[in-house]
Amino acid sequence: MDDNVIKKLQGIIGPKDVIFEKDKLQNYSHDEFPLPTIRTLPQIAVRPHNADEVSKILKLANQEKIPVTPRGGGTGLCGGCVPVKGGIVMLLENLNKVLEVDRENMMVVSEAGVMLKDLYVHIEKEGLFFPPHPGDETAMVGGVIATNAGGSRAVKYGTARNFVKGLEVVLPQGDIINIGGKFIKNSTGFSLLNLFIGSEGTLGVITKAIISLLPIPKETATLIIPYDSIYDAIKTVPEIIKERALPLAVEFIEADAIELTEKYLARDWPAKGAKAYLLILLDGAGKEELERLCEGISNICLKHNAKDVFIAEGKARQKEILDFRSQMYEAMKPNCIETLDIAVPRSEITGHIKTVHKIEKEYGIWLPTYGHAGDGNAHTHIMKFGFRDGRPNLSVKKDWPEVYPVVRRLIHEDAKKRGGIISGEHGVGLVKKEYLEEFLGVRQIEIMRSIKAVFDPSNILNPGKIF
Repeated sequence: MDDNVIKKLQGIIGPKDVIFEKDKLQNYSHDEFPLPTIRTLPQIAVRPHNADEVSKILKLANQEKIPVTPRGGGTGLCGGCVPVKGGIVMLLENLNKVLEVDRENMMVVSEAGVMLKDLYVHIEKEGLFFPPHPGDETAMVGGVIATNAGGSRAVKYGTARNFVKGLEVVLPQGDIINIGGKFIKNSTGFSLLNLFIGSEGTLGVITKAIISLLPIPKETATLIIPYDSIYDAIKTVPEIIKERALPLAVEFIEADAIELTEKYLARDWPAKGAKAYLLILLDGAGKEELERLCEGISNICLKHNAKDVFIAEGKARQKEILDFRSQMYEAMKPNCIETLDIAVPRSEITGHIKTVHKIEKEYGIWLPTYGHAGDGNAHTHIMKFGFRDGRPNLSVKKDWPEVYPVVRRLIHEDAKKRGGIISGEHGVGLVKKEYLEEFLGVRQIEIMRSIKAVFDPSNILNPGKIF
C-alpha cells in the first residue's frame, strides 16, 4: 500500500480516521480468541462514517487489490475479524446511530456500528425487546448479523436470522444494495438476505439493518436448579420442552466453572453444594402465568433428581445472576486455549458431554463445559491446567501444545458422529475452517466458494476466512 492510496483514503474519510501507527493497529490484530498465534497486524485501519464512504473505500481497495477486513466490536472467538492478509481493517464504530424505532411495525432501523447495549436501551424505552443476547453486549449489530449470533435466548426465540428483515450492504466493488424491508413475508426471488446473515463479512459489508422486535415481557423469572449429576441436569431439559413450558433460556453449568468465576468476581453463586446446575429463564404475560410455569418446571426438575429449586426474586437479583453467567468466559480466559462452539441435536448433548469428560480424564487436561442445553450448543473450554481425581489441578500446567490438537480433534469427531456441527453461534472464522469440509462435504464447499467468487471475484473482502 503506497502513499498515494493512503492519501486517497484520507481524502475519502478525513486524516483523523485513517490509522497507521503500529501501536494503535495492535488493537485490530486480534479478536477474543485466546492464543496469540493468529494475531496479524493490518497495514492500515479506516473509520468510515456512512455507507457512501464504505463504498468509496471498497472501490479503491478493489481497484488496487488490497484486502479489506470489516470489524465490529471485536468480540468474536474464532479469529473472524483478524486481518490475516494485512491490508485494511474497516472499523464500523462511527456507524453508531439508531435511526428509527418503529413502534407500529415493531421494528428498529440501526446502523451496523451500534453496540448491543445501546440498542437495548433505545428499544426498551419504547417497550420493545430484541431477544438475541450474545454474551458480550459490546458486540455490534453488524457483527451479530454477520455471525448469526444467538446466545442463551435462542431456545425460545432463535438467533439473529429470525429477526433481521432488511439490510443495507456494500459489495466489494462498491455497489450499495438494499435487501428486504419492513415486512414479515417475502417470497420474491432468492433470499440474498439470508445469504449475508452469517457470511462473516466475506460477501459484503453490512452498514444498516432493519430488525423486528417483540413486546418486552411483562414478567420474568430466573431459576437455579442444583443437581448431583450433570447428566441428570441435561436429561431434564427435553422433558421441560415436551411439556410445552418453553423457557426463554436453559443453560447447563458445572460446578468447576462456577467456582472459578466466584474467585474471579469475588462473589458467591446463589446455590452451593452441587456438581451441576440448570439456569432457566422464563418470561410470561402475567404473574399467574409465570407462577404456573415456575411450578410446572420445578416439579419436572425435582422428578429428575434435582436437589432443590431456587427462584430469584426481583429484577436486580435476576440481573446479578445473569451478569455472573456472562463473566464465566472472562474468568477462564487467562488460562484458556480455545472455547469450542459445537452444536448437536438436543437428544445427543448428554452423550457428547460424557465423551468430553472421558477425554478430560484420559488426557489429564481440564475441559470445563457449559452451554445452552435447550438448543444443544456446548462450549467446552480447553484449558492449560491439569485435571486429577475429578477436579482441576491448578498447580500443574499441562504440556498443552502437544495435547491440545489431539483433544480438539477427538471432541469434534464425537460431534460429527452425533450429527453435530462445528459452530452454533460463533462462526467459522479463521480457527475452525480446517473442519468445514469434514462436516459439510466437498460439494457444499464448492458451492460456497462459487458464491464467494460471484460477489467478490478479486477476493478482497475478509480473505482467508471460512474456507
